[in-house]
Amino acid sequence: MSEKILEKKVRKTLIVLLFFGWALGNLDRYLMNYAVVHIGKDLSLSATETGLILSSFFLGYALMQLPGGLLADKFGAKRVLLMAVIVWSIFTGLTAVAWTLSVMVVIRFLFGIGEGGFQPSASKIISTSFPVNERSKAMSIMLTSGGIMAMLVPIIAAVLLVTIGWRAFFVIAGSLGVIIAFLYWKYVPKDEVLKESVKGPQVKAILGILFKKPLMWSLVVSYFTIYAVNWGLNSWMPKYLSDVRGLDLVSIGWLQMIPGAIQIIAMLLFGYLIDKLDLKVNKFIGALCALVLAGFLFLMFNAQSITLFITYQSIVTLLLTFVMLLLPSFVLKRIPSDYAGTAMGMANTGGQLAGFVTPTLIGFMVDSFNGSYNAAMWLLVVMSIICVGAIITISPKGQGNKEAEHEYIA
Repeated sequence: MSEKILEKKVRKTLIVLLFFGWALGNLDRYLMNYAVVHIGKDLSLSATETGLILSSFFLGYALMQLPGGLLADKFGAKRVLLMAVIVWSIFTGLTAVAWTLSVMVVIRFLFGIGEGGFQPSASKIISTSFPVNERSKAMSIMLTSGGIMAMLVPIIAAVLLVTIGWRAFFVIAGSLGVIIAFLYWKYVPKDEVLKESVKGPQVKAILGILFKKPLMWSLVVSYFTIYAVNWGLNSWMPKYLSDVRGLDLVSIGWLQMIPGAIQIIAMLLFGYLIDKLDLKVNKFIGALCALVLAGFLFLMFNAQSITLFITYQSIVTLLLTFVMLLLPSFVLKRIPSDYAGTAMGMANTGGQLAGFVTPTLIGFMVDSFNGSYNAAMWLLVVMSIICVGAIITISPKGQGNKEAEHEYIA
């Protein structure tokens, strides 16, 4: 089944739209990591309860990954993108009215359900619209917006949380989704232009193919372990720097711009590099990055000064970024476009389950060890080491598009 690669001008429009959509999703997601400092005080939450709020989003997000990919493959990526933006924006706004822990957890869970369909459907669009040798670069451009948000949200949060409060903050963030939804409705090509999605393989056939691939299970474990590190750090970094390092939110915001800026540059550079190198070479670079990551996590948490801490955090950010950009490349380049959305959803389910488990587990550890983050540090170090083994087991050989396409047709 031949792929229909869109015109260059249309591809540029698509990547710009995906860039801004992913930026909004990350804005809404990262806001909570900083707002939770104030929310915890207003609602009198323990560290475990705070972790539960942070994790509830990821449970919904993880549960929607595979269904989101299946829906994108069967009914079209444009429809799923629109629904994702609309639903997550509604529940971002509703976060402002939460008055108890239980209500907050439910709202954040439903927010995760809404956002969960975005990345599988975005991956579907990239797979069907871009040549194979441009897909990692396209993905890196989209994901760069997440790095920009990681850099900007600390400053935005530090200013707005102390001026308008966290409730008004979430109302404004939710309203931005109306703009993105309109742009998607107007400018994303119709689904039959992107691909004849509704004529693709049946759900049972798609899942049967993917579940039998060792490549996919290696990716699920790799995603889980590397995202356990990523979301463990992102979710708890503001509170850690506040509780352990004694910094205020404004200082945290300015300092976190340094690794944020490094991540943006790294994403663009690594996306280009991954497209240029063979996936087998990239695989061993990724495994080495995960191994070195474990060492720098240990150094970061044991840094004797804030300067050293930020230096080590910046190196950790570089290593994380390469691995997180590498993993989707195996899906984009080794899985047929007919079910690339489902494949990305399956792999990313592992990553988002880690996002659900890790923040709550870290909160429990902090409570259990009287405010100490040492156990959390070792959790992240161990996850990095497991990731090394998972990446090494990924076998890109013999998993190319033509073979997989034949498997589907047969």
